[in-house]
Amino acid sequence: MTGTIIFDPLIPWPAVMAVAAVAVATILLAALRGLSGWGLRALAGLMVVGALTGPVYQEEDRTPLTDIVVMLEDQSASQSLSDRPVQTDEAAEALAAQIEARSNTELRRVTLGDGEGDAGTQLMTALTEALAEEPRARIAGIIALTDGRVHDLDRTPELPAPFHVLLSGRDGDWDRRLIVRNAPAFAIIGEPVTLTLRIEDSGAAPANAVRAPLDISVDGAAPQRVEVPIGQDLELPVTLPHGGRNVIQFTVPAAEGELTDRNNTALIQMNGVRDRLRVLLVSGEPHQGGRTWRNLLKSDSSVDLVHFTILRPPEKQDGVPVNELSLIAFPTRELFLEKVDDFDLIIFDRYKRRGILPAIYLDNVSSYVRNGGAVLVAAGPDFATADSIYRSPLAAILPAQPSARVIEERFDPTVTDLGARHPVTSDLGRAEDWGPWLRQIDVLPQTGNVVMTGSDERPLLILDRVEEGRVALLASDHAWLWSRGYEGGGPQMELLRRLAHWMMKEPELEEEALWAEATGQTMRIIRRTLDEEIGPVTVTPPVGDAVEVELREVSPGRFEALYEGPEIGLYRLVEGENEAVIGLGPAAPREFEETIASGDLLEPVVTSMRGGILRLEDGIPTLRSVREGRPAAGRGWIGLTPREAYETSDVTQIPLLPAWLVLLLASGFILAGWLREGRR
Repeated sequence: MTGTIIFDPLIPWPAVMAVAAVAVATILLAALRGLSGWGLRALAGLMVVGALTGPVYQEEDRTPLTDIVVMLEDQSASQSLSDRPVQTDEAAEALAAQIEARSNTELRRVTLGDGEGDAGTQLMTALTEALAEEPRARIAGIIALTDGRVHDLDRTPELPAPFHVLLSGRDGDWDRRLIVRNAPAFAIIGEPVTLTLRIEDSGAAPANAVRAPLDISVDGAAPQRVEVPIGQDLELPVTLPHGGRNVIQFTVPAAEGELTDRNNTALIQMNGVRDRLRVLLVSGEPHQGGRTWRNLLKSDSSVDLVHFTILRPPEKQDGVPVNELSLIAFPTRELFLEKVDDFDLIIFDRYKRRGILPAIYLDNVSSYVRNGGAVLVAAGPDFATADSIYRSPLAAILPAQPSARVIEERFDPTVTDLGARHPVTSDLGRAEDWGPWLRQIDVLPQTGNVVMTGSDERPLLILDRVEEGRVALLASDHAWLWSRGYEGGGPQMELLRRLAHWMMKEPELEEEALWAEATGQTMRIIRRTLDEEIGPVTVTPPVGDAVEVELREVSPGRFEALYEGPEIGLYRLVEGENEAVIGLGPAAPREFEETIASGDLLEPVVTSMRGGILRLEDGIPTLRSVREGRPAAGRGWIGLTPREAYETSDVTQIPLLPAWLVLLLASGFILAGWLREGRR
């Protein structure tokens, strides 16, 4: 129980001071005039002013409260290296025993792991949450058992007590890591792109380490090894082999004695894009649909189009001198012998044999397809005649032969069941809303996939693969009716765009494909196929055994499943003959970017609270009590500040100048003063 005197003025303090000033002035005047009772009047004024201040004797019944010590135990991924877990656990138990042995002291132990995602060690966030649950006036000290690699220093709270850092790790620790300084998200297929890498040693690294091996793997293929210098930026040219996502993995083999190899790998996922798509369009004669093909290809800024329309066949003899013709000669030899391999796609639009392209040229086109090229034949009535392009060396690669019949009647194009699963013709909209076509060439399929039919379910669009290349046959020249909006029109532009891009092997239009899309540590596995059933996908994680994941069909030809990756790193997916790789999270998590224990980051926070940074390998420090504002750490010891906090359970107040006493004393002093001055 403690007692103190407090003041509870009856009027505001400025008014009390004013009354006191008036009383002092009056007494000084009386003293100067020589009044004999001025002393008694001064006592009366003092009693009145004292009463106005409201003096009270207050007694409190106080219950002492314990001091609180907050101990943060860092159990993040970087704390799992070497013998750091043992160091941290032993230090935590020893310090807990010391704190429990202190009188009037409690311990709050806070354990923290990795932050969500790849946020790293959120030590200051954990400290802020711990302090929010405790009265700040009772915090005697804060002790952090960590390696000092903290990633949320910007969230450092205002600290009420000394802050100490006890570092795990050893002076002799060293580590090697791979850093990617520059890696573009996109690159042009076939052209080198420069990546900037760096191999860096930290800590007590071997002095003779000058070069290190570097393994490079693309899409999970067998790695290639090169020797690179340590501690220098390395500019490495890389050429993407295909369009779409390319996963490039760089790995530095683990060296003897280094802390971990978790930061020795870098995963780079780059999208391969074509610089320009080169298309050769050969129109056999002017017709309504010719501009449709030209508009389609010219609308894409990434397409370089070379278009020739045959306006004057060799057999035409009208007597006009050649030097008066405003026509460009068809450079057949240059296009079909010398530069045919420069094109990504060749389109024959209503082309027929007229002696312009000799058989050897067309045979060269056939070889071009087998070696990876693409040919699209948009057939017109001439395809069914003796001059058909089918009656040439191209017959060996075309998926159907004409029956010599041209069907001149109204029909509605229809997507087949197989076409509903093919990316070229799936999800084109409601077929019921499409307008009709008016002409179809009757063909007899020999190979390939019929994805659209026309009159009496005759093949209308056939897609085929020929060795390394692709061939498409559109058995009608009336697709342009859709673009003109004839009886409602149809998705002509989208169909022809998909068709052209499928033939140019764009990855998003592959009919047999396996890939995955990552969101954090969750991947969506997607399998597209023309088959109605598929087997499970075998997923091989970076560490551990492979698992099989069953996929379900979400739309015709598209199967999906969600898979939660247990580890950060490169995953390999296999289903039948289809393979894919995907990286989940960064190859080197944030926790492993810096692995050498250091107190440099936390030093400003520790210094501001007069705390200390000590290494656990030097021994577990002892605890001492220090006054607030004094240095709280030294060799082998750290300090706690006793807070002497208490809780008040009862308060008793006794007025020192009750009203009756003030009235009695003040009136008595005034009367005595009057009598002394002789006024009876």
